[in-house]
Amino acid sequence: MSTDEQTAYTSSPEQKELSIIRQGAQGLGELSLRIAPRFKRAEARKRVGRYLRGLLAPVERKNGWQMAEELGDPNVHGVQRLLAEADWDEEAVRDDLRAYVIEHLGEASGVLVVDETGFVKKGKKSAGVARQYSGTAGRRENSQVGVFLGYASPKGYAFIDRALYLPEEWTSDRVRCREAGIPDEVEFATKGELAKQMLTRAFAANVPAEWVVGDTVYGYDELRIWLDEQQKKYVLAVPETHAVWVQGRQQPVGLVAALLPDEAWVVLSAGEGSKGPRLYEWAWLQLPDETETMNERARFLLIRRSLADPSKRAYYRVAGPIQTTLPEVVRVAGSRWKIEEGYEQAKGEVGLDQYEVRTWRAWYRYMTLALLAYAALVVLQGQARTLEKKEGEPTSG
Repeated sequence: MSTDEQTAYTSSPEQKELSIIRQGAQGLGELSLRIAPRFKRAEARKRVGRYLRGLLAPVERKNGWQMAEELGDPNVHGVQRLLAEADWDEEAVRDDLRAYVIEHLGEASGVLVVDETGFVKKGKKSAGVARQYSGTAGRRENSQVGVFLGYASPKGYAFIDRALYLPEEWTSDRVRCREAGIPDEVEFATKGELAKQMLTRAFAANVPAEWVVGDTVYGYDELRIWLDEQQKKYVLAVPETHAVWVQGRQQPVGLVAALLPDEAWVVLSAGEGSKGPRLYEWAWLQLPDETETMNERARFLLIRRSLADPSKRAYYRVAGPIQTTLPEVVRVAGSRWKIEEGYEQAKGEVGLDQYEVRTWRAWYRYMTLALLAYAALVVLQGQARTLEKKEGEPTSG
């Protein structure tokens, strides 16, 4: 075979696909070996490797029966045992997930994104289920709500932590909690407090991240004040009724935005969307009397409005070095959309919302493995893009 024939053969679509498949199989094998020490018994170690492959397989729904069929099991008991009863440490696997994501996606300019998503459920026995607002449904529904910590960098986006939100109607009923396997020491925590717990773990693990980003659920004082104490940079959304000090008195940010002159606004892109750059008008102002001269840290109010309808606005509290620029803050604010894309892909590709578990520990175990499978998918997709880019580069000589 001539050199030209060899080049044509190795760059054929079939060979590219085979190379990606081999790379994927190798990557999953290495990932299974990474988490293997967390499982006490050999049977569980083998099963979790197969389970991860099943989560990435084209199974219509990643529920117990269909996953059992994909794994070649005669019934659903093995899958149920892995999630509910097998002896393994889901918190240590979560740490492995975080390390894996940072190993492949970590950048000094990374962004930590806190957000929640709802899982619509039937019945009243699943841990944390209640009639509550679900962003997934866009209304109040009988659902569970998970709070997630994502990591975004130029290399990609994946999740690194998770927490199940328990409404007060649950934590005030310890009998109900015990029936769902919720430990007695677990008390009520707001979504902001859950976010703080996950961020604390990320900071302790030295996750490389410049900024923390969150929507209006996380823009309240409890998380902002804590991040200020940690000297962390943040862009946190707030409602239009949120009050800030301007010209010696507190004013709602909606009013502040309405009074800004036309020259205060500038058009900038908050990143690429499915239809091209996400273009909006932006304005910002430094909040008075809040500059910390000792470390040159300042706080700002950032405002975004629609080009098509200027009455549609969003508001953010920002903290960072006094030298922070508007384009940088806009880029960081736009990174929050990555988590929405992440939810959509994780639900569609690895069945993040297709679980059929009821207990507290089983929820954490399923989420941990689903997020691990999603992280593997993100890494494999990145490797495939790199391979395609290399294939497209002209060869010298």
